[in-house]
Amino acid sequence: MRACGPQVCELLHDGHPTACVDGAAFGYVNAFSAHVNVGFFHGSALEDPSGLLIGTGKRMRHVKLRYGQPVCEDALEELIAAAYRDLQKRLLADRQDQ
Repeated sequence: MRACGPQVCELLHDGHPTACVDGAAFGYVNAFSAHVNVGFFHGSALEDPSGLLIGTGKRMRHVKLRYGQPVCEDALEELIAAAYRDLQKRLLADRQDQ
């Protein structure tokens, strides 16, 4: 997530690393004893042709990574990049509305 762009910063939100641009969050990582969630605050708006995203919330979705289970790294990297691009569009739209 940090590699998405030079303006990406990492904050701790509720004790979890959260990737932000201009104070707006686009992704997070939550580590648990049996798995890690890589989540997206506007994940429901993302295209997910590989079907990695899980969750039924209004906006948020996540990818669950389990030790020893393979994950399509290219698909995960594309989700991260798409979440970053989505946030950039949202921030631009907010600036234009002001």
